[in-house]
Amino acid sequence: MTVSIITVCYNSSQTIADTLQSIRQQDYPHIESIVVDGGSTDGTMSIVAQYADVVTKSVSEPDKGIYDAMNKGLAMATGDIIGILNSDDMMASPHSISQIVAAFREQPNGCVYGDLVYVQQQNTQQIVRYWKSGKGTARKFYFGWMPPHPTFYVSRQVLNTCGQYDLRFPVAADYEYMLRVMVKHGVKAVYVPEVLVKMRLGGYSNQSVNSRKRSFFENHEAWRVNDLKPYFFTVWLKIARKFKQYLAKP
Repeated sequence: MTVSIITVCYNSSQTIADTLQSIRQQDYPHIESIVVDGGSTDGTMSIVAQYADVVTKSVSEPDKGIYDAMNKGLAMATGDIIGILNSDDMMASPHSISQIVAAFREQPNGCVYGDLVYVQQQNTQQIVRYWKSGKGTARKFYFGWMPPHPTFYVSRQVLNTCGQYDLRFPVAADYEYMLRVMVKHGVKAVYVPEVLVKMRLGGYSNQSVNSRKRSFFENHEAWRVNDLKPYFFTVWLKIARKFKQYLAKP
């Protein structure tokens, strides 16, 4: 099975080498690495060019935001398994993709996710926050649960059935997508009980206060557009779950 890994970036010269190096170090041989750049001006694509042995496809052009760029990557992907690893993220170990593929052998037409750690911007060995996912079901979404998006991989069949990211959600399209996959379409998931990805604090995914406010409203809207009815406390519990991540230990 071929794994397509989509890396979205914009002016990421300080971090993208770590991202691509973590892909280069994977012990699984069948990887399609796709870089979708938003038209960087800081030399990002010069760094990407240094990883010609890793990057299978790349494009650099303006986009309509991070999820539009992800959709471009999805359209370019040819793999049997597809996931996102953005330019402030890294694979946690050389075995991460092998573990994901092994899980797909258990559930070929499903989705797979694992655990994630947030690390310091400059010292990526310093763990600040640990997102231990645990085994998830569609039902757990109603109680504020969701898997970490950077660890979330889907099969080609799931992508074809569920579609791409919804650009009506500029902040929470990842949440809406996973909700659509696991709850609306009932796709079965396999949990890999390992840290699969390291995410730097301070990147796009670590939103500003205003973005977090918008995310709150978009999370509610994500249920509505999928004709789903959450409990009144569902989105509040989603926020509350984040506090546990500061107390958990890898």
